[in-house]
Amino acid sequence: MMKKIIIDSNIRHGKPTIEGTRITVEDVLGMLENGMSYEEIQQEYDLTKEDILLVIRYVASMIKGEEIII
Repeated sequence: MMKKIIIDSNIRHGKPTIEGTRITVEDVLGMLENGMSYEEIQQEYDLTKEDILLVIRYVASMIKGEEIII
């Protein structure tokens, strides 16, 4: 299943989350910022490398000012 970033007011107060999880973009960025490796994040939070890269692409597209359709 191809996951995507979703915003649902019923999940984590509408913060952008990885579809099918309650893990927010902010959570993943915080993990990376605190020095967790992709492998540690994958093991502890049952995410894939693709999920982590999805978060990075999402944030990068926001910084670039691209329109993000949700």
